Amino acid sequence: MGSNGDILDCLIVGGGPAGLTTGLYLARFKRRFAVIDSGTPRAAWIPTSHNIPVFAEGISGEEILLRTRTNLEQYGAVVQAGRVTGLKKQPDRFIAVVEDKDGGMEQIAARRVVLATGSVDIEPDLPDMPNAVQRGLVRYCPICDGYESRDRKIAVIGYGAHGIGEAVFIARTYSRDVTLLTLGQPLELNPEQQARLDEHDIKIVESPVESLEMEDDRISAVHMGGKEHRFDVLYSALGLKYRSDLAISLGAKHDPSGGLIVDSHCQTSVKGLYAAGDIVRGLDQIVVGMGHAALAATHIHNHCELPTEDEPDGA
Repeated sequence: MGSNGDILDCLIVGGGPAGLTTGLYLARFKRRFAVIDSGTPRAAWIPTSHNIPVFAEGISGEEILLRTRTNLEQYGAVVQAGRVTGLKKQPDRFIAVVEDKDGGMEQIAARRVVLATGSVDIEPDLPDMPNAVQRGLVRYCPICDGYESRDRKIAVIGYGAHGIGEAVFIARTYSRDVTLLTLGQPLELNPEQQARLDEHDIKIVESPVESLEMEDDRISAVHMGGKEHRFDVLYSALGLKYRSDLAISLGAKHDPSGGLIVDSHCQTSVKGLYAAGDIVRGLDQIVVGMGHAALAATHIHNHCELPTEDEPDGA
């Protein structure tokens, strides 16, 4: 809420593809809104994605963010750098506490809020190789670029049901030469899991990683248990940490991992609080997040003047 005490129609928390697309729709609906961006979108880690429609040659995450922001800013919108550190709900509004990069604080009031804060990949603990996913040395999205790795020698870093699931997904879709690296974590398999791995000839290496070799800005060899293993591509399947704390603090429903549960309009169980992008339980894809944004923004536009408690369920 600025010095004039105005209440925005909507506050968007997050400046990734989902947040920026929400802003684009609201700008074209001529709504008053603000976008707060902490500057750490997961999309920026994508070297090249080939499953964004109309970009036949592929497009990097940085370019997606630049183009989406430029599109929004042509309507006069300004993306504000900052971090929302607190969110409270009052009968007719939400109050957000925003911290800027210099540590200054302000409050913003809005009738509706869209959380597009996303998630962060859990990084593998590789020797002398911190932030390997963020640096692009280990990939994290076979849906985005697995087709380009088809029929190659692929390693999946992971364990438990999630790691097994991703290894099977890659093996049944893209390559018959898949190895699951558990980084020293014992893999306790039930008969069904063992059968799935056997069906796709997925190899398992449970030894910790001792050292790595680099070749042309990629990890080409992994040394484990005194043996050298060479791969063309490494994928991390260690899961995500959802940035859903603001929603959970208001009592929003979520799954055990923190992914938010939303309705068909991308509204959470807290009336007036919406979610879009990776923070929502389901498929973590840019085009899906943009779809969330379109649904949420349109519902907000159609109901903005109503008190949230007066909105009919499912409307």
